[in-house]
Amino acid sequence: MLENTLLDEQAKKTLLRLIPHGIYICGVRDGEELNGFTASWVMQASFTPPLVVNCVRQDSRSHAMIEASGVFTLSFLEAGQKDLAQKFFKPQRRNGNKFEDVEFYTGATGCPIIKDSLGYVECQVVGSVKKGDHTVYVGEVIAAGIHREGQLLLLESTGWNYGG
Repeated sequence: MLENTLLDEQAKKTLLRLIPHGIYICGVRDGEELNGFTASWVMQASFTPPLVVNCVRQDSRSHAMIEASGVFTLSFLEAGQKDLAQKFFKPQRRNGNKFEDVEFYTGATGCPIIKDSLGYVECQVVGSVKKGDHTVYVGEVIAAGIHREGQLLLLESTGWNYGG
C-alpha cells in the first residue's frame, strides 16, 4: 500500500471536484416517518438487473432509515431547481419537515417522490459497502416514471462543492 505522504491534498480536492454529478432528492422512509435529502453521489451500475449506486453519509438520519427499510427513491431535479435542492440540504433535526411545502406522493416503496421533478426511480437495496464516512448503497430499480422532459440539475451549476 502506498503511503499517504504522496497525496497532494489540493490536487486531490481539485480533481475530485471535477467529477460531474447530477442533483437528486433521495426519499426515504422508516415506518410512517418520511425524510429526504439532496444526493449527488449517484450513478447507474448495471443494465440487467437495473442497478444504481447511491452514497449516503453514515451519520445521517436518512442513512438509519435506509438501513431500517431497505428502500429509497431518487427524484431527478431539473436545471433551475436549485432552491428545491436547497430545502433538502440540511439535516432533518435542523430543518424540521422538509416536505412541509413540497408536493410529493409515495410510490411502491412508500418513499416520497417529488411531483415537480423530471421523474424518479424507486429502489430496493440489494447490497451495500460501508467505507469511510459514507455507505455505498446498491439499489435495484423496481419502479420508474417520467414527469416531464428537461435537463438535469448539475452540482457544478449550483456553485456548491460536495466532494474532494
